[in-house]
Amino acid sequence: MRLRVEFTTEPFDLEEAPAHAVAAREVIQKARLDAVDVGPFGNTAEGETDAVLVAVTALLRDSLAAGATRVSLQVNVIGEEAP
Repeated sequence: MRLRVEFTTEPFDLEEAPAHAVAAREVIQKARLDAVDVGPFGNTAEGETDAVLVAVTALLRDSLAAGATRVSLQVNVIGEEAP
C-alpha cells in the first residue's frame, strides 16, 4: 500500500526556518519517497509503506533532537503499491 505523510514542527519562526524544521525536511528529502512538497507551514510526501514509516521514525528522532517542542503528523493510506 502507499501512504501520504503530512507534518509540521514547532515552535514556528517566521523569520527563518528553525533547526528542527530543517532537520525534518532533510529527512524527507533524502528518503526514498515521491511527491515530496516542503513549505513554510506544512510538508507532504508519499511513498511505499516501509519507506514512509522509516522516514517518519527518522523525522521524529531528528526534529526532536534539533529542538522541536511539537511534531504534528498525519499518515493516510492512499492506495496500493505501484507495480
